[in-house]
Amino acid sequence: VRMPRHVENGQAVAEFLEQHEKVEFVNYPALSGSPYAAAAKKYLPDGCSGVISFSIRGGREVAVKFMDSLSLANKVVHVADICTCVLHPASSTHRQLTDEQLVAAGITPGLIRLSVGLEHIDDILDDLKKGFAAIR
Repeated sequence: VRMPRHVENGQAVAEFLEQHEKVEFVNYPALSGSPYAAAAKKYLPDGCSGVISFSIRGGREVAVKFMDSLSLANKVVHVADICTCVLHPASSTHRQLTDEQLVAAGITPGLIRLSVGLEHIDDILDDLKKGFAAIR
C-alpha cells in the first residue's frame, strides 16, 4: 500500500533535485539520465522506491548545514520509513573511512541520502527548499 506513494514522491523529489543548481549530481535509477534507467524500467516497472542520494556543491559543511535546516525530514539512519529521513553518510554510516576511502566508495563530501516518506509532496519539497535557502 505504501510503495506507490514512495515511488511517486521519490520520482518527484529526484526530478526536483536534478534541476537544482546547488546539486552536483543525483543517484536515482528512474531518472532518464541515469546509467541504470533502462535496467530500472525493465526490472522495476512500477517504480524505484523513495531512496535517493545526491551531492550538494560545497562539501561536508554545506551538506550538514543543509540537513540541519530541514524540519520535516528526520536525521536518522533509515530505509523506507513512512517519514522522510535524511543522513550524511560521510559523517554517520561511513564515518570510520578516510576521505580517500569515502571517495573510492562513491561517497562525496556533500553526499546526502534521502529516504522520501509518505508526506504530501508539497511539504517534502518545501522542506528541501528551506534547506537549500539556508546554504546560500
